[in-house]
Amino acid sequence: MTLEKQKSTIIFAVPALLMATAFFGNLFVEGWNWSLFDFIIAGVLLFGTAFFINLVIRSRKSLVSKLIVCFTILLVLALVWIELAVGIFGSPFAGS
Repeated sequence: MTLEKQKSTIIFAVPALLMATAFFGNLFVEGWNWSLFDFIIAGVLLFGTAFFINLVIRSRKSLVSKLIVCFTILLVLALVWIELAVGIFGSPFAGS
């Protein structure tokens, strides 16, 4: 397996493991109550982030540029996730 394939595999394995953790948490943890819609949104956010980070890593930009763009992508993911979970910005998408 080439190094590029290994990087891609690792990048997409992380959201898969997070989704599996959420699935089993939903089954076995009493306070965990995700609906199908929650899983769909989480999957789109996590795998979409992995896709864009994979694109950045495969680009021919400098290492510093790649790190800045990846950090920005992860920051946007965190802000959207937090907004959907607790509504820190008070948007209409915030959880109730």
